[in-house]
Amino acid sequence: MTLYFLVKYLHVLGAIVILGTGTGIAFFMLMAHLSGEAAFIARTGRVVVIADMLFTLSAVLLQPVTGGVLIKLSSTSLSEGWLHASLALYVVAGLFWVPVIFMQIELRDLARKAEAAAQPLPPRYFTVFRRWFLCGIPGFGSVMAILWLMIAKPF
Repeated sequence: MTLYFLVKYLHVLGAIVILGTGTGIAFFMLMAHLSGEAAFIARTGRVVVIADMLFTLSAVLLQPVTGGVLIKLSSTSLSEGWLHASLALYVVAGLFWVPVIFMQIELRDLARKAEAAAQPLPPRYFTVFRRWFLCGIPGFGSVMAILWLMIAKPF
């Protein structure tokens, strides 16, 4: 096994973790939301926040490191168009993902408060959920596009 293969494996694994965790988080948050049950939303939100911090954050931090090492080991030119597009999309994904973290925390906390008070979810919850959902589209879409660019290297 070469160093290049090992780093490439870690880079692909990081992409899988980002996509897999992102998909799982979106699915479970949506299912909890659709239940309309504050207790279920609060419990799901607690787990989602932990998963995002543990899995997504670690993969997001390692991707540029493994990507940079791959560029160096493969002698890929820094002027490659697909590389520039990938890096720009990585920034876009981050600009949408970081606020989502805080939205998930707020959704969890709003659901906890509603559960504790035996009250329905407040209007603020639904506003934040809509924003969370809408941020997921360009955030997740950017990650999907990055994956395609890294495989196809079209330009």
